[in-house]
Amino acid sequence: MSTLFTFPGQGAQRPGMLHALPDHPAARATVAETSAALGEDVLALDSAAALASTVAVQLCLLTAGVAMARCLLAEGARPDAVAGLSIGAYAAAVCAGVLDHADAVRLVALRARLMEQAYPRGYGMTAILGLERGPLERIVAQVCAPASPVYLANFNAPMQIVIAGAEAAMARVAALALAAGAHAAKPVAISVPSHCALLDAQAAGLERAFAGVAVARPRLRYFSASAARELRDPARIATDLARNLAVPVRWHETMLLARECGVRLAVEMPPGNVLTRLAALLPGDGIAVACADTRLDSVVALSAREAARQPGRD
Repeated sequence: MSTLFTFPGQGAQRPGMLHALPDHPAARATVAETSAALGEDVLALDSAAALASTVAVQLCLLTAGVAMARCLLAEGARPDAVAGLSIGAYAAAVCAGVLDHADAVRLVALRARLMEQAYPRGYGMTAILGLERGPLERIVAQVCAPASPVYLANFNAPMQIVIAGAEAAMARVAALALAAGAHAAKPVAISVPSHCALLDAQAAGLERAFAGVAVARPRLRYFSASAARELRDPARIATDLARNLAVPVRWHETMLLARECGVRLAVEMPPGNVLTRLAALLPGDGIAVACADTRLDSVVALSAREAARQPGRD
């Protein structure tokens, strides 16, 4: 295996992300398909004002990821595997043939509404940089209480961990973490407490919604960033997708898995390059690129080069 397509999560969004997609038939068709499934023009959600909504953010990220992946596939790119961080897992599932795009749009719209309605204000996520899991875990345990909930949420790298919870509780954890030697504590552009037990009820509602959705066996290797393992069973993937908003993201472990499986090229879908900066785990001659920073034809050429290096592939 050689090429991995990665799909970013909430926090990577930027105004104009859909308008910046390549002028390509596959991108235009994906935007149109999203709009048809929504019953409204998704491009209207792609502005700074609209992206204040969790619903707009998640739908735009889904559309951007699927659109770019389809552009690359149409031009001859040949991914072997996919992985998505949080909402990115839905775009990864569409790319791998697990979910129909229209179904993914409807599920993501529901997911985002459930999250936004549960925590309209006063909650969020904060990245703690420069402190290992053990010390941070102890600080979180010290602060977390029914009146001040806060949890470990994203394990992006050994020294980059995201916490989720109430704003006051996160501020207390951040202060204690900085006093314990953390380099920085930075709020993430997410207005809900994702990837923790605060969203258990919303995950259960999403699981019920999946009961009426067709889910297929993946055509590409599907790496779950919640389980940090490859999943093949459609029912298991459906449960993983439904539950991923309420369980921690194990992105670092997932990238270790990708390296062990032979990934040499990691290609990040738009709109940013956060996952590319976290992909330092590839072999010494491996490469990670972000579509937002790289020409479409260059990404296709890199994919072709990696495919040519694999025995048994044309």
